[in-house]
Amino acid sequence: MERDSDSIHEIAVIGCGLMGHGIAQTFAQKEYSVTMYDTHHSILEKAISQIQSNLDTFIEAGVETEESIKKVLSNIRISLDLRSAVKYAHFVIEAAPEDLMLKMNLFAEMDRYAHEDAILASNTSTLPISKIGKKVIRKERLIITHWFNPPHIIPVVEVVRGEATSQEVFEISYRLLEKIGKRPIKILKEIPGFLINRVQTAMFREILSLLELGVATPEDIDLGIKGSFGLRLAVIGPLQTMDMGGLDLMYKGMKYLYPFIDRSIEVQKILGKKIERNELGLKTGEGFFQYEQKEALAQYRHSKERDKKLLYLLKTFSE
Repeated sequence: MERDSDSIHEIAVIGCGLMGHGIAQTFAQKEYSVTMYDTHHSILEKAISQIQSNLDTFIEAGVETEESIKKVLSNIRISLDLRSAVKYAHFVIEAAPEDLMLKMNLFAEMDRYAHEDAILASNTSTLPISKIGKKVIRKERLIITHWFNPPHIIPVVEVVRGEATSQEVFEISYRLLEKIGKRPIKILKEIPGFLINRVQTAMFREILSLLELGVATPEDIDLGIKGSFGLRLAVIGPLQTMDMGGLDLMYKGMKYLYPFIDRSIEVQKILGKKIERNELGLKTGEGFFQYEQKEALAQYRHSKERDKKLLYLLKTFSE
């Protein structure tokens, strides 16, 4: 296989749970041949069902047509055999649970079974590829492509190079994501949490602290952020916001506020207490909010409503 993004036609997605099915869908929508692998047929059946549901939402949002959906689904195959799933793949994306040993063993197998020119990518959100690929012989072909949920809609994907990742693999992965309509960003250093999760987690820490302090209700916290900088950030980023506000004024504000912002290195107790009470969020019917629907039904309905709104916003910004 020649080493460029144009020569990539066969995609393998390893692990088809929360993220894998959406990643597979994205490539299939751009007419790539995709093989989805998992360990149980029931997981693969559920993944296909979820893709069909996602595509129905795309039709409702005016993004896809009935005719195009048939073509998308015909681009997807399923497999219970890892060797056959990756054997002819040009680009392999692992989307298994965040378990280091599980990922290490998967990558060791993928390295044995995949073509020597195939790129092996992980969708990990926190783990370094240098550790995930510890058992891999050809470490130069390892890369992280970190997608965001829902992966079939959110445009940004972090492309994270490891210590041994070749510049060629870094560039090919970046260009491939561009070709399927994503907006990849290059993460030049391998650090825990990469870029976006570090920023997001820092925000979560402060929000949980404010909640513990009784500063505002969960409803008002979410409303406040969605209706202020959350809305603005979709148009101008944080550094551009600082430029617009004036760096001298930002400096003064930060100098005053920094001493008051939460700096704890332990997760706030309010979150631990929620977990102890099995208030895990949407999947149990209660988290910081209460939900009428339970578990799978709640997740299905909620995500469908969420996806429609995201597709509408994405379409608006694209225009």
